[in-house]
Amino acid sequence: MFTRSLFQKAIATVGLIGAIGANAAEQVNIYSYRQPFLIEPILQEFTEKTGIETKVVYASKGLNERLQREGRNSPADLVLTSNTSSLMDLLNKQLTQPVSSEILEDNIPAQFRDKAGNWFGLTTRARLIYASKDRVKPGEITRYEELVDPKWKGRICTRSGKHPYTLSLIASMIAHHGEAETKEWLQGVKANLARKPQGNDRAQVKAISEGVCDLSLGNSYYFGKMITNKEQPEQVDWAKSVNLIFPNQKDRGTHMFISGAALTKHAPNRENAVKLLEFLSGADAQYAYAEKNFEFPVRPGTARSELIKEYMGEFKEDDLSLTEIGSYVPAASRMVDEVRFDF
Repeated sequence: MFTRSLFQKAIATVGLIGAIGANAAEQVNIYSYRQPFLIEPILQEFTEKTGIETKVVYASKGLNERLQREGRNSPADLVLTSNTSSLMDLLNKQLTQPVSSEILEDNIPAQFRDKAGNWFGLTTRARLIYASKDRVKPGEITRYEELVDPKWKGRICTRSGKHPYTLSLIASMIAHHGEAETKEWLQGVKANLARKPQGNDRAQVKAISEGVCDLSLGNSYYFGKMITNKEQPEQVDWAKSVNLIFPNQKDRGTHMFISGAALTKHAPNRENAVKLLEFLSGADAQYAYAEKNFEFPVRPGTARSELIKEYMGEFKEDDLSLTEIGSYVPAASRMVDEVRFDF
């Protein structure tokens, strides 16, 4: 695990930007929204096994826009993203090119990759309901649809309706129930909020532990980050205050997100980038990639981390295509405005 200071990271990034411009014969250039601690060990293993060097530019935002500005002169071969919306944005801006690979098709289920091969999921996360251990009885809520029950009035916390995680869940509701029913559902959730939408997923669990609310929506991997947080032990207490509910286990399954990757439209090292994509979808890389951030491997049959086995186990996933869900995100965004969810 890398523990550079912010200054060292800045200097390292400048060096990488310079190095990434060199078009070496055995090289793959990466723009990454994923953090160094997560992918650097895996990239080192890839280099050891293939002899192909990796050059990486890290950023929390703006890489899609940078790629668009650079056009055909971009040195980037591959973009690694931390969420589904970034992949959809790359596709919508026509910044990707399709990959045809039997290895990728075998390793990645159809719902977690673009039908035309323009993007591929590498890990999955589940959108859970976090419930107070003290104030919510086991089995009292089991479905997203039940969040509108009047008994939850003043008892739900969530982040902004405009956040990609929230929009994706709303889009999945539209895909399953249609716009009219989903709008009624969203209005019902708003009516049950304990406070104005705010903060991140961990902030909602904190609010449950403090008695501000009894339920929240949050991604599964945040539980792992909290329960193992030795530097901020108060987050361990937050995690211990909740039960994890995987919604809709008796019908469509729990809504899933992905982190993923896409081959850039003008990749100068296309063959090497495809080799890296295939490597990242393999069993060893999948386990390491998912285990470090408490995510689920996208490759079926790959072992999960011991923590995930202990706290989450097996569950039914919604197998609706993320391409279809993504097509409803614009409608979900309009709906959030129409019901004034964040106000």
